[in-house]
Amino acid sequence: MDIPSFLRSHPPFDELDEDELASVVLATRIEFFPEYQVILAQDGEPASFLYVVRKGSVEVLDGDLVIDLHQEGEVFGFVSLLTGERPALTARAAEETICYLIEPAVAEDILATKEGASFLSRSVRRRELKVLERAEPRADPWTLPARTLVARRPVAVAETDTVRAVAERMATERVSSALVRVGEAWGIVTDRDLRTRVLAEGRGPEHLVAEVASTPLLSLPEDATIGDVLGTMLERGIHHVPLADGSGAIVGVLTDTDLMALERRSAFQVRRGIERAADPRAASRLALAVPETTADLIEAGVDALEVAHVITVTTDVLTTRLLSLAIERLGEPPGGWAWLALGGEARQELSLVSDQDNALVFASDEDPSADAYFARLAAVVNDGLASAGIPRCRSGVIASNVAWRGSVERWCGRFRSWIADPDGSRMPAVALDHRVVAGALDVDEAFAPILADGSADRAWLRHLARTAVERPPPKGFLRDAVIEARGTSAVVLDARDAGIATITALARIQGLRAGVHDRRTVRRLRGAVAGGRIGGEVGTALEEAFQLLWRIRLGHQVARVRAGAPPDDDVDPRSLGPLARQALKEAFRLIDRAQGLLALELDLRR
Repeated sequence: MDIPSFLRSHPPFDELDEDELASVVLATRIEFFPEYQVILAQDGEPASFLYVVRKGSVEVLDGDLVIDLHQEGEVFGFVSLLTGERPALTARAAEETICYLIEPAVAEDILATKEGASFLSRSVRRRELKVLERAEPRADPWTLPARTLVARRPVAVAETDTVRAVAERMATERVSSALVRVGEAWGIVTDRDLRTRVLAEGRGPEHLVAEVASTPLLSLPEDATIGDVLGTMLERGIHHVPLADGSGAIVGVLTDTDLMALERRSAFQVRRGIERAADPRAASRLALAVPETTADLIEAGVDALEVAHVITVTTDVLTTRLLSLAIERLGEPPGGWAWLALGGEARQELSLVSDQDNALVFASDEDPSADAYFARLAAVVNDGLASAGIPRCRSGVIASNVAWRGSVERWCGRFRSWIADPDGSRMPAVALDHRVVAGALDVDEAFAPILADGSADRAWLRHLARTAVERPPPKGFLRDAVIEARGTSAVVLDARDAGIATITALARIQGLRAGVHDRRTVRRLRGAVAGGRIGGEVGTALEEAFQLLWRIRLGHQVARVRAGAPPDDDVDPRSLGPLARQALKEAFRLIDRAQGLLALELDLRR
């Protein structure tokens, strides 16, 4: 089959007329790739052509994992070609393969048509689904508000400016469009307009830009979804969509290229970038994107606890990369070791204001140089996490602190002393929630029997129970104030202290009593119900209250991020609607009931 006949049988070329197809054929060359030859390398040079598989097949890899396969007639390389960015994935010949390579200028013209844009939309969505099959849970990016893609203010010019001046301004500012003030209204001129309405029609560079601008300006509200923008582009056959705020002012202009580059904003891409960072500073800098990706997920309606899980996964990946880079510099560790996440990170329940809680365990004290090595290792990681916006624990619960670093034997001694005298030793509850993030040392084998014995010790359980009942939840709201349990009022609701920390503590002790090994709070609650430690109604109520408080907590933090303010847990009661207030009041009542039941069961005075 000849080139025209083959292309005409596959999208997006099946929609071209004879002249358009002829121009594609003239701009096409044929290239052979032997089996396993890399055609486009992940994070390598940007694509220089649009690739069409003529014979054979091309596998798509993320790292070493094959996630997709392009077969005869399928197109690849278009995202990198259109954006000029490095390929997000590797394309490699799965067998002896022949590809058509289409020159970029012609490829861009074809993909810029309405049919081409539709093809791109379908192709990107298909690849997104392939990636999601193995990635951490994340939102459909097309449901996000369009304003999340706006990276800069639009370029605006006067109607009396010449075409030359505007073209020079667009080149200098590296934009593909400019807003043009025409009388009392706005218009827009794009780089495509400069080609088709100036060069193609023989206009000179001294013509006024108002003569070639498109008016009136078509815009969408900034809270329209990215999918809405794409739909408008397809419907109108345009490639630039301005976004307007509530007053009608244009806040940014989105292009079809912005949509093609959307996947670069995902939490998955942040994770992959950290995994490939060349030094600790680069890894920490990439992790600074977590607040923005968190905001994207929350605004797309992803469950708050799943978002907390994504934040935790990113922190784990950053920790692991920092450890790996430090070991490359310091040399191999003197024996087995394990880096432990403690507290919220161990439970996979981190927010945007969580600080560091971590520890380090190594095999033995026989090598006197071991602690000095691991102190240096821990310092690199704690410093790197702090540079990524995760502050050190104010109470010193970090691995670079010798009190939270030591051999297995020393750690076992700490747990035994905490359990034997929980009040005198001021046992830190944060240590009970621990999870190995990196390292091959099996600490659970050593720690689990000690904690199992402790769960049968009534004095120790009573100590844990006191931490779960010592802080009663608020009573509710009065006008714009929070009414505390003791009758005092507060101007803000601390989303963590008002209930999240208490439910976490209740789930921890009841989970221990029921022999639940999972550390996540909701799973502990369910295990405690299954083990008969709490009733099903109470367990369900606590789970719902926990999810509600997390939604309010992360929603508030995201609102702070979007406003350019540092996130915190101080929720203004005025930001809560009547339904949220009523739901919180019911949640507080249920928490108080669960505390009362535990206090009664273990004979505690509240």
